[in-house]
Amino acid sequence: MQRMIARIWRGWASTMTADDYRHHYESEVAEHLQQVAGFCGARLLRRQDSEEVMFTSITFFSSMDDVHAFAGKDPEQAVVEETARRALTRWDERVTHHEVTADLQG
Repeated sequence: MQRMIARIWRGWASTMTADDYRHHYESEVAEHLQQVAGFCGARLLRRQDSEEVMFTSITFFSSMDDVHAFAGKDPEQAVVEETARRALTRWDERVTHHEVTADLQG
C-alpha cells in the first residue's frame, strides 16, 4: 500500500446552514484540493449532534509535504475559508494527521 496521510477536522453548523456548508465543501473546497499535488481524495461525514449538525472532514494526501502545500507552515492549523465560517457555528481550530495503515475498500 502506498503511504498516505489522513487529515481530520470537525466543524458544526445549525440545521438551517448545514446544506450551505456541504455545498461549499463540494464546490470551493473540492476545487482547491484538486489543485494540490499529492491530494488523494476526501470524505465529508455528517451527523446530527443535538441541535447542530457535526461535519467531519477527512482529506487524504500522499505525504506531509503535500499537507504543507495545502495548509502552509503550520499544518495543524485548520484552513477555514470565509464561506465556511458563515455556514458554521463553530469549528476545531486544530486538525490531526494520521498515517493510513490499512485501506479496505468494498
